[in-house]
Order: sequence, then structure tokens, then C-alpha cells
Amino acid sequence: MQHSIEDLLAIMATLRNPDKGCPWDLKQSFSSIAPYTIEEAYEVSDAIEHGDMTELRNELGDLLFQVVFYAQLGKENNAFDFIDIVDGICRKMLRRHPHVFAGADYSSEEALHAAWESEKERERADNRATGALAGVALALPALMRAAKLQKRAARVGFDWPDTQGVLAKCREEFAEFEAEVAQGNPQAIQEEFGDLVFSLVNLSRHLHIDAEQSLRQANKKFERRFRQMETLFSDSGRDLGQASPEEMDTAWEQVKQQTPAA
Repeated sequence: MQHSIEDLLAIMATLRNPDKGCPWDLKQSFSSIAPYTIEEAYEVSDAIEHGDMTELRNELGDLLFQVVFYAQLGKENNAFDFIDIVDGICRKMLRRHPHVFAGADYSSEEALHAAWESEKERERADNRATGALAGVALALPALMRAAKLQKRAARVGFDWPDTQGVLAKCREEFAEFEAEVAQGNPQAIQEEFGDLVFSLVNLSRHLHIDAEQSLRQANKKFERRFRQMETLFSDSGRDLGQASPEEMDTAWEQVKQQTPAA
């Protein structure tokens, strides 16, 4: 017999039962479990990236448990419960898809996207979140948050008209970064490095590239090539740490030639 969402809600309620619940679960609050929610979301993404459907199913269960945990905390605080969460997302999806559920007709994908963004703007206004940048979550990964901030600014016209302007800005920021490196002021170096990365994210946005995904791919490529370089030295009976910088550079170039970039 398969368990249901009602079973999961009952399990969560028991874990939070003051008399017979789990001591760890009883100590938790909204803020204390928030980091676990972020971690679980990343583990879902990791399972997808590895193409492991069994692991994805398990990780989605862990993520769902986080939602149920919040729902139980909300119920205990007389703020909301699981049904309220379900009702809220159903209403939002119905509201944001009038072309599917309410007979609206949009002439193009651009018009559909404009209507979607307009509805989101109205929702933010209803929540008293004002300003073009309102509602961009602070907890987002920095590259992703930078892209979202830039998209919001672009909607009100604060944007470069073409990619060439963004490229010029990247060169300007790199020159400023180099100048601060030469001066050796750690605080100024960090600030200029942030400006440089922010401008590169803006370039990725103009080129329709996902900066976060691009860096993840670069990380994977580096890890794969580095492990192959370690294997080269191991096969010759040496430890990588015993090699000179010149030998490592030669091995690195050999690995690059032998393996694809992807």
C-alpha cells in the first residue's frame, strides 16, 4: 500500500507532538530549517544533472517534506496550513494562465510573457512590494540574483541597447579591477571584482546565456580535467603534488587536447 499526502502530514504532526514527538523536530523553527530547504533544492538539481531518476524521486520527497514542515509550523502559529499552501498556488497558477483557464488569447509568445510579468507586478503591488527590484530573494545564488536584478532594471529601460555596450562596460570594469590590484587595497579589489562579475552576468543576459549554468559547466569541466591529470601522474608512479608547475602545465595541456570541452 502506498502512502498518501495525508500520511505525510500525520507523520509531521506526530514528529512535532510535544509529548511523543522527536526532540530535534520540536526544536526547529521557520528560520532554523530554511538552510535545509535550500540544501534540499540543490540536491534535487544535482539528481537532475546526473540523470538519476531514483535519486530524483527521493530528493523530491525530501523537498516536499520541507514544505510539509513549514505547513505544520504555520498551523501551530495559526498562520496557515498545508491546504492554504495548496489553495494559494492553485489560485496563482489559474490567475497567471488566463490563456489556458480563462479563454484569454495572446498574439505571440512575447505578448504572453508580457501578460505574465504584468500579473506578477500586480501581485507584488498587492503584497505592498514596491519598486522595480522588489521581491528578488536575497537567498538566491549571487549570479542568479544579479541576473534577476538586471532583468527587472531592464524592464523599466535601465539597460544597454546592445551587446557592444555591455562588452565595453566589461572592459572598463576589468581595467578598474586591474588598477586596484596594482594598488593592493584588499577592500577595493573585492569591490571591483564584484563589479566585474556583475558586468559579466549582464553580458551573459544579453547573450541569452545562463551565467549560473555556465559556471557550473566550467566547474565540471575543470574537475574532470584535473582528475584526468591526476591519473596521468598516478599511471607514471608519481603523485601530482610532487610535480613541478611546468610539468603540471604540460600535463594540463595534454588533457585538454585529449578531452572535449563539454
